[in-house]
Amino acid sequence: MSEQTPQTAPEPRPEARSGGASGTAVVGGILIVLGLLFLAGQQLDIDIARFGWPFYVIAPGVALLVFGLTMRHGSGMTIAGGIVTMVGLILLYQNATDHWESWAYAWALVAPGGSGAGMLLSGTRSGDAKMARDGFWQILVGLGLFAAGFVFFEGVIGVSGDRLPLPEWVLPVVVIGLGLAVLVRGMMGGRGRSEDGTASGD
Repeated sequence: MSEQTPQTAPEPRPEARSGGASGTAVVGGILIVLGLLFLAGQQLDIDIARFGWPFYVIAPGVALLVFGLTMRHGSGMTIAGGIVTMVGLILLYQNATDHWESWAYAWALVAPGGSGAGMLLSGTRSGDAKMARDGFWQILVGLGLFAAGFVFFEGVIGVSGDRLPLPEWVLPVVVIGLGLAVLVRGMMGGRGRSEDGTASGD
């Protein structure tokens, strides 16, 4: 009888180990920097939490981005990280400027903007060209919706108090540009499906 060698569990690939280690290092560095900032605020008697509390949202978002990008199947975590980070950045701006009315149109930067950024990063990291392309188009749509909302709410309605002195043609041009972007995206998506043969009518 032939002697059988005991089976051992395969060792994790070097890139998987290094990816997890780098992600942990980044998160650890973020926590250290935040701790130093709060320690400096205490020593200098500066209420950092009053002005910098949005970093409580930004830091977890960045952590989700890092962990998602270092995991094999971390696209969902990366997209969530993009959304949370964008929410934190908008809150940071609004807290610094007291321009909370901007939520009327800034939501477009969160979704589809933030989710598109997460998809673009995840697709680029994993080599998924379709996900990266879809994320890029989501970013464009988010920016277009943000621009249209900014012109409408700030230039037409004056949600912040005073209407911006914008020409009347700005809003139609922004809406037309957004429509063209959506139209081009739909045409390119339809062409991609027909090339794959999944949506052909034959």
